[in-house]
Amino acid sequence: MKIAYLDCFAGISGDMFLGALVDLGVDVEELRQELWQLGIQGFEITASKVTRKGISATKVDVKVTQEQPHRHLGDILTILDHSGLAEDIKRHTRNIFIQLAAAEGKIHGCPPETVHFHEVGAVDAIVDIVGTLICLDKLEIVEIYCSPLNVGSGTVRCAHGIMPVPAPATAEILMNVPIYTAGPAVELVTPTGAVLAKYLSRDFGPMPAMILKGVGYGAGDRETEIPNLLRVMVGEPEPRQYPFQWHSEACAHGQPHHHGHCHNREHN
Repeated sequence: MKIAYLDCFAGISGDMFLGALVDLGVDVEELRQELWQLGIQGFEITASKVTRKGISATKVDVKVTQEQPHRHLGDILTILDHSGLAEDIKRHTRNIFIQLAAAEGKIHGCPPETVHFHEVGAVDAIVDIVGTLICLDKLEIVEIYCSPLNVGSGTVRCAHGIMPVPAPATAEILMNVPIYTAGPAVELVTPTGAVLAKYLSRDFGPMPAMILKGVGYGAGDRETEIPNLLRVMVGEPEPRQYPFQWHSEACAHGQPHHHGHCHNREHN
């Protein structure tokens, strides 16, 4: 069994999470082949090596190559239903997008079904979320822990205008999650990064005891005063820890954990 620790000292976004998992050894061509099963046309995914403050990392980019339709929650759920993805990945992607839509709907005062996932952002989010789930499966990671999240500060420009950091939808997603602000006055946690961290993590806090087997770094776009990286540390748990799979149905609703039970636009 492998466990992973998300070290979010510079926040987390979907592309950073995906980049860190590719950095841990997922073959990009295999990832592309899996993503084609979504049945979405008009995007390309690339991975390249970059450095952030002298640390080598992997930068994953999703490039939209043709005009995309406007998509609401129902459109994305239909895409998943008709895809060739594994059933577990379909189910978890559905749950994650439902959480995203619920947060956006609450902020904007509308039903989740009417939330509009903006054209390019919708493709980015679908690829980042599905790609992350595919990579976790390929790396055989079955349990995830996460540090408190450095959310950044200042303001960020969104589709609805200039918003405070964390953006309102991000803040809504991160209810009952430990957060803090340090470093540059920029957005460090995006809605996609927030929902992935909350949905997948068994607990938030210090790194659990593990025999370290690998470290992956996923890069954000900009250089900042702290390395703009997500560090994912993978290892084997000490024998005293009991197995707990991230894909357990008990953790399917992103509720915080207590005492070993489930409670359960990217970086620019």
